Amino acid sequence: MDKEHIKGAADKAKGAMKETAGKMTGDKGLENEGKFDKAKGEVRKGIGDAKDAARKAAR
Repeated sequence: MDKEHIKGAADKAKGAMKETAGKMTGDKGLENEGKFDKAKGEVRKGIGDAKDAARKAAR
């Protein structure tokens, strides 16, 4: 597991909290920001997976 996996997980958690807070308060901007952060976390996870695969292939 590398830094991208950790950053991705943090972004997804932050996004989930923002999205929930936005839904609870009716703040569509905050809700959308949370959805964006969750998507960013998924991308970082994908980058981390690709790095892991490249390391394994290099062995």
